[in-house]
Amino acid sequence: MMSMKTIMVVVGTRPEIIKMASVVRALERNGLPFIFVHCGQHYDYYMSQQFMEELELTIPDYSYKVKAYSQGVQTARIITYTERLLKKVAPELVLVEGDTNGVLATTLATVKLGISVGHVEAGLRSFDLRMPEEHNRRLTDHVSAYLFAPTKTAERNLKRENVWGKIYVT
Repeated sequence: MMSMKTIMVVVGTRPEIIKMASVVRALERNGLPFIFVHCGQHYDYYMSQQFMEELELTIPDYSYKVKAYSQGVQTARIITYTERLLKKVAPELVLVEGDTNGVLATTLATVKLGISVGHVEAGLRSFDLRMPEEHNRRLTDHVSAYLFAPTKTAERNLKRENVWGKIYVT
């Protein structure tokens, strides 16, 4: 990978916080500059802040409280907030994890500004297109520059779909 100016790590749900905690710690341990963002998909204390405290993560540099129950409104608000933040902080790479509305919204805002996305847990598939999460993960994978696949099966899924980004099995 290229040398980094600034990496932006975005979380927004309890599973994302838990899974990205090791990424945040690795960035800290290696002295890499990063910005920690909570996109606000889960804004309740017990769904977000409690886990950041228990995992002893630093307080996010930026966070929003989206408070929207409609998936469309939630996604649109996160895109809007993220676009503003990206213009302000200008990271070289944005890391997202998983298949949530926050992941898709962050990814769309990021790629539309010409900034690279790294997708952690890339290539996971349910093959059930009735699930909104399946749309989120597939769309994210197809526009991400870096795809961090957790298994060889996930890597095969990405190759079968002819994604253009660089695949790393993690």
